[in-house]
Amino acid sequence: MTEPPQSSLRDRALLPARLVEGYEAFLGGRFRREQDRYRQLAQRGQSPKILLIGCCDSRVSPEVIFDAHPGEIFVVRNIANLVPPYAPDAEYHGTSAALEYAIGVLHVAHVVVMGHASCGGVRAYVEQFADPNRALAPGDFIGRWISLLAPAAGKLGPRTEPVEIYAERLGHAAILGTLANLRSFPYVAENERAGRLSLHGAYFGVADGRLYGLDEASGAFHPVAARAHAEALAEPRF
Repeated sequence: MTEPPQSSLRDRALLPARLVEGYEAFLGGRFRREQDRYRQLAQRGQSPKILLIGCCDSRVSPEVIFDAHPGEIFVVRNIANLVPPYAPDAEYHGTSAALEYAIGVLHVAHVVVMGHASCGGVRAYVEQFADPNRALAPGDFIGRWISLLAPAAGKLGPRTEPVEIYAERLGHAAILGTLANLRSFPYVAENERAGRLSLHGAYFGVADGRLYGLDEASGAFHPVAARAHAEALAEPRF
């Protein structure tokens, strides 16, 4: 295997060295293999069938988890993979705008809300009630944003278990809450009723790489590709 070319000092001044090195590896690997695909995407535009709403957490990259090719998944990432209720007002709504574009322009067939274990946003919400000294100010952007977790927390009731366990339960409940918020958007509800759009919930385990899918009828999360996951853990890593 050939070594990637050495980055110039100028390149490293323009961008962090890690990004320059990664870009060089991309050019020598994936871009070389998928150059025709990139060219076609540039000429024809994108037509992904899936919108995935995930968390900003650097450990949970949807493109990596789902081994996605360029143009396959339209991804929206924010703190704690939340969607606010439909609110057509004069404020700025980045997540809502992306949702509108994915459904109204790209005509995606699926919307997946993917939460994950050890989510810092969910944990922050829990800790602000467990420890008043760590409370986030409601005027802060983060505090205001994670207040969207309040309805899900209300359905769980008062916390009676350790913060870690409750935060995981809240992470699951928040996905159900986000799906409910999605359905408050008229065009989401309309497309779902017409059979043109399906909504899904998913949950990813950072430590073990296990993926769960939501059965909305029961509210339970079930392992996805359990056999492949078991085989991956059984194979020697080195």
